[in-house]
Amino acid sequence: MRIAIVLSFVLCFGCGDGDDDGTEAQKRGLGAACAADSECSEAGQRCLPFKGGYCGLSGCAKNEDCPAGSACVAHDDGTNYCFLVCAEKIECNPQRPLELESNCSSNVTFTDGKTSVKACVPPSG
Repeated sequence: MRIAIVLSFVLCFGCGDGDDDGTEAQKRGLGAACAADSECSEAGQRCLPFKGGYCGLSGCAKNEDCPAGSACVAHDDGTNYCFLVCAEKIECNPQRPLELESNCSSNVTFTDGKTSVKACVPPSG
């Protein structure tokens, strides 16, 4: 009986009423793995040049340039990107395979100086 209860919990861990499909940025496909721009779900998004790709926006100047649930990050490659924001790594990877997971990192520079959140940083390469 105990095994059946545990198994039911594990199988329904992601169950819900369907209203919580993530942040606006996640709903718009930001952060998804890609190989070409055409694989990104929204017009204007590009498959950014990170390992496994990263559907997103580049050239932002401030957080208001990014969808809700993301923030403008000054990347060390000299370009600003809208990256998903996070508290934990699991929030970064709903649309990324295990071998291409993004990390939830506090080691980023937000263009508006925000420090109360972390950003989902895709793998380099």
